[in-house]
Amino acid sequence: MIQRISRRKFLVASGITAVATVASKSVASQAPLGYLAQAAGPETNTIRLGYIPILESAPLIIAEAKGFFKKHGMTDVKLLKQASWGAARDNMELGSAGGGIDGGQWQMPMPYLFSEGLITKGNTKIPTYVLLQTSTQGNGIAVANKHLGKKIGLNMAGARSYIEGLKKANTPFTAAFTFPKVNQDFWIRYWLAAGGIDPDDDVKLIVVPPAQTVANMRTGTMDGFSTGDPWPYRIATDNIGFLAALTAQMWKFHPEEYLGIRAAWVDKNPRATRALLSAVMEAQQWCDNLKNRQEFAEILSRREYINVPADVLGPPLSGRYIMGDGRPEIRDRMMGPLFWKDGRGSVSYPYKSHDLWFLTESVRWGFLKPGANTMAAVNKINREDIWKDAARQLGVPAADIPTSTSRGVETFFDGVKFDPSNPTAYLRSLKIKKVKV
Repeated sequence: MIQRISRRKFLVASGITAVATVASKSVASQAPLGYLAQAAGPETNTIRLGYIPILESAPLIIAEAKGFFKKHGMTDVKLLKQASWGAARDNMELGSAGGGIDGGQWQMPMPYLFSEGLITKGNTKIPTYVLLQTSTQGNGIAVANKHLGKKIGLNMAGARSYIEGLKKANTPFTAAFTFPKVNQDFWIRYWLAAGGIDPDDDVKLIVVPPAQTVANMRTGTMDGFSTGDPWPYRIATDNIGFLAALTAQMWKFHPEEYLGIRAAWVDKNPRATRALLSAVMEAQQWCDNLKNRQEFAEILSRREYINVPADVLGPPLSGRYIMGDGRPEIRDRMMGPLFWKDGRGSVSYPYKSHDLWFLTESVRWGFLKPGANTMAAVNKINREDIWKDAARQLGVPAADIPTSTSRGVETFFDGVKFDPSNPTAYLRSLKIKKVKV
């Protein structure tokens, strides 16, 4: 799902979106979306959404706990905790009619994999829309204490010979993530490959549900893992391991997880979809308000949500991380999870250029075949147009609504750049990859 896309083509695509936005504004000037939503109301007030108990799910949790769903007319939102990403996948396949879910929080590019039937039983296609980004950053790579002093950190070049030695001794470094072929898998692959370590040949990769990561590292069944807060932080505070790297160090203000809903539900319920997004956006604004930080942690700590003490949730929410292994503690709010705005602009808006990176990275590791029309898939699955409608309905200032579907060139910690107008150049620049360019 990759092709060489000229800058002109990408800008033309952005121009088409801009034309659609102008058209939407014209309609809005005749009858504001907010007025239409209030007058007609949502087509349904019921939806079943799944979430994983990590900080990336916070906007959904807060939208329920603080009553934002009900405020916007979605009075019967059922927020259902999932035991693992595999369980969430299975429930998405069942759908709400079968006791499953209509959508929820997803790692990228899961909505694309659902739509193409690449992660479902029997390759059943479940068309799914990308509607909103829940958060940025908030991930870490934790490593067991037995590897202290082995130069395992952000730059893995210094630990390359040590990792290769473990492989030769038939005790390969075992690295875990929470679901294959999606972003937490990508973070650990990028981290290793940037240091000259081939994640498919030099280490052992395994899948572990987020809530089991602490227990598995405590028992020694894995050497490191990539997952969302608060689990990496808890490894350090429980003195089980240390934080080798934050994903915020690897790619500052990187996209994290997304709200994705079955296309059939969205197409049938456009007003309900806008109401739902407005509620989540209001929750995201609430999450980023520092005055709410204590209550924020207390809500997330509840048994029905993340079920982790508030004093463990609080530091990551404030950008405080005990790194360990001789590295200084990080105290920088802009290094932790952010929900509404970050140093590059909007967090909530689903940039198409970010979707393109996830698909390009999928090609890099051989998860997707090269050659298909990537932008056609992005334009079909990414519904940033609905996000904009919902933002205007909520009353978001025009300055906070992106005018381009591309965030521009992205730069990673190793100096590699991703230009969304030329993903092929990005692939060529990578030394370790599974695709010939």
